[in-house]
Amino acid sequence: MGDRRPETHAGSSPAVAASSEAEEIEVLESEDVLPMATEDFDPESTGYISTEKFQNLLQRHGSELDPHKLEVLLALADNNSDGKICYQDFVNLMSNKRSNSFRQAILQGNRRLCSKVLLEETGLSLSQRLIRHVAYETLPREIDRKWYYDSYTCCPPPWFMIAITIVEVAFFLYNGVVLDRFVLQVTHPLYLKNSLVYHPQLRAQAWRYLTYIFMHAGIEHLGLNVALQLLVGVPLEMVHGAARIGFVYIAGVIAGSLAVSVADMTAPVVGSSGGVYALISAHLANIVMNWSGMKCQFKLLRVAVALICMSFEFGRAVWLRFHPSAYPPCPHPSFVAHLGGVMVGITLGVVILRNYEQRLQDQSLWWIFVFIYVIFVLFAIFWNVFAYNLLDLKLPPPP
Repeated sequence: MGDRRPETHAGSSPAVAASSEAEEIEVLESEDVLPMATEDFDPESTGYISTEKFQNLLQRHGSELDPHKLEVLLALADNNSDGKICYQDFVNLMSNKRSNSFRQAILQGNRRLCSKVLLEETGLSLSQRLIRHVAYETLPREIDRKWYYDSYTCCPPPWFMIAITIVEVAFFLYNGVVLDRFVLQVTHPLYLKNSLVYHPQLRAQAWRYLTYIFMHAGIEHLGLNVALQLLVGVPLEMVHGAARIGFVYIAGVIAGSLAVSVADMTAPVVGSSGGVYALISAHLANIVMNWSGMKCQFKLLRVAVALICMSFEFGRAVWLRFHPSAYPPCPHPSFVAHLGGVMVGITLGVVILRNYEQRLQDQSLWWIFVFIYVIFVLFAIFWNVFAYNLLDLKLPPPP
């Protein structure tokens, strides 16, 4: 699975090869094409090459290019209405940069290239079918699906979601042995004594705002969270990478505990629901916003099942929160962390998933949501420092 690029070009049909070559635009092996384009075709350093000279360049070096790649570049030249091509656009195309000029070239090239959609390709190996399935599950545009299908190498693998899941399960099993209880562990009198749980009396210990994800209320809580984050998080990480998905997950976790410290000030927090709900809500919002473009099978059923599972888990959390506590006067863990994760998912998460392989720092909406998130974090910090004393709350005693 990790070495599938040669297999894709060699074994798949000409339709996929045409589209993938057109969309990837690999770096030229020859070193003399780009320098020649600068010196011979733009002697005045205007930054532009006339379409006529551009076509001459392609004809002169066409033998060094894949025929499908040459066809797309010619389509770009033919469809350019102003008679000139930005040299930097040409450099971006040849250096495999996904810029706006790249997208324009692909869209124009696809009008000229007659190819089947990726879903219609036959004779694919098991790994190729898996990657194609992931592409259709997470990406709304055919261009991005083909790009992802052709370029994915499983290196690195989706390690973040797998690693975080293994650690969560390991901590749960350890606590199960220590407490001699695996169902509703949270009702055990010694449960809150764990140094990973967020407790309002110990909110000054900053690590608890993050480490609470390694403690779960019981096997029913852990099982649903693990199932959801693997089924949704792993495919998302395969497409968007560990950095983006890890950011959404951790941002949801921190927002969850901070939301509890603001809205449910006397309750502790356990579980990874903040991060899980951030991923799921971002994914579902992306599907709904791109409904016509999403070609995943049974998408309506999948959305309904995901919403039912989330509602069930959220309902369990609400019931547990208001169930008589096993260690009064401290209540059971709060459900507000779920809502904090949802808010992160439909803001930061949607922007990240929508801009596949695009530079987030170039997206104004990204910076707006980052600014809002930072403001919320700063507000929650000041709230934790001053509001508890000003409101004269009676907090439960430390565990």
